[in-house]
Amino acid sequence: MKIKRKPEWMKLKIQGGGNTAEVKHLLDDLNLNTVCTHANCPNKMECYERRTATFMILGSVCTRNCKFCDVTHGKPDPVNEQEPKNLAEAVRRLNLKHAVITSVDRDDLEDGGAKQFRDVIREIRALTPGVTVEVLIPDLKGKEELMDIIYDEKPDVLNHNIEVVPELYDKIMPGSNFERSLKVLDYAKKKGLVTKTGIMVGLGETEEQMINTFKRLREIDVNMITIGQYLQPSLEHAELKEYVTPEQFKKYEDLAYEMGFLKVASGPFVRSSYHAEAIKL
Repeated sequence: MKIKRKPEWMKLKIQGGGNTAEVKHLLDDLNLNTVCTHANCPNKMECYERRTATFMILGSVCTRNCKFCDVTHGKPDPVNEQEPKNLAEAVRRLNLKHAVITSVDRDDLEDGGAKQFRDVIREIRALTPGVTVEVLIPDLKGKEELMDIIYDEKPDVLNHNIEVVPELYDKIMPGSNFERSLKVLDYAKKKGLVTKTGIMVGLGETEEQMINTFKRLREIDVNMITIGQYLQPSLEHAELKEYVTPEQFKKYEDLAYEMGFLKVASGPFVRSSYHAEAIKL
């Protein structure tokens, strides 16, 4: 089996410059991880050049092994207690207006990493009060008492990715559960938060399955959705079934708006945090 060759619309021009080097140095200096690097995001150079990044807390090793993801899995590192302060300092130095924080899954921790999210939100707001904060959280095994630790801090956007249509969960995300992910988003809405989710295409889903997934998300009043192309990191990862055309992405965008999503980003290079400052209410 070979990984499918990219069509013309999936070929990116290499970007980079002085800002890219500066951002890399800052992240190294503060001992911070980004999903841009560890998930091998195709937009990394563009975002770094724009002096922005999606911070990934709680280390760079995930306790789950989703078949689409390029983040290392295995035994994680100890929690870095200086990370919240260092991350807030990075937000200040980069002069961000909107900070996006995600994490690896930390099923090894009693709180699933919720307290680290809480502390990061607090430190950012203490150092840079005008910055809006978006957190992209794991499912925390569906435990409301852990979600409360984060939700009670009132992040400006609560993001949790469903990643794929429910029919693909057993094959692509064996450690996760679609209904549990819906609960994470539903509970956030009940707590009065703005909610957002992301989904990948190109893994064999059908248009009908996508529409049904949109319906389920709208039933719990999810506000925003991102739709992007799955890129197969290696032959050991889930097989890429197709490169979805820009026309189909536009169709998904139109359908999502028609169904009541307030903000939609849909395209081959869209990721859950890509241009997140523009995809908020």
